[in-house]
Amino acid sequence: MLPETAYPVVGRLAPLILASASPRRRELLSAAGIVFEVIVCELREPSARPAHVSARAWALALAYFKARAVAERRPGRWVLAADTVVDCDGELMGKAADARDARRMLLKQAGRRSEVITGVCLVREEGAAPRRSFTLASTGVWMRRDPARIDAYVASEQWRGKAGAYGIQDVGDHLVERIDGSFSNVVGLPVERVLALLERIAGR
Repeated sequence: MLPETAYPVVGRLAPLILASASPRRRELLSAAGIVFEVIVCELREPSARPAHVSARAWALALAYFKARAVAERRPGRWVLAADTVVDCDGELMGKAADARDARRMLLKQAGRRSEVITGVCLVREEGAAPRRSFTLASTGVWMRRDPARIDAYVASEQWRGKAGAYGIQDVGDHLVERIDGSFSNVVGLPVERVLALLERIAGR
């Protein structure tokens, strides 16, 4: 838990709703001392990114889609949502469809820099004037070129449900050589940016 003086006004947003089924996001928020409940977005999110939309804009759009869908069911409550994508050499990677797709994604990322992007949106429905705020984080990740370890990771099935077909908390330095930026962003939620966003909204 954070000291009471660390983020003194975040509590004014309580009870915060997290619109995510991700256990990693729940763990990160809990570790930051944020009180929240979980309501998962029940709508199927858009799967095809329009060609003219950047990876960063797409991550923010998906986060807004999730937050708005839940906020409409809980007017007057603040809803936090996030979406993480991996941009590798121009290909936008979400969750792998199957083991073959996971292996393809990991091999493509091996030996080069990829960009892990998380869009975050905070929404509250207030009749005709909904409130919303956004933040975004980007982290550079360099993955090792090690086909044998990639195959072992794919066989473990720990890639399921994770953008780019891996969880950095699972692979550690076995597959990831180094990162440039927020570690928690690669896990699935840029905690520092989220706390700053909550502070900004709560302080208004």
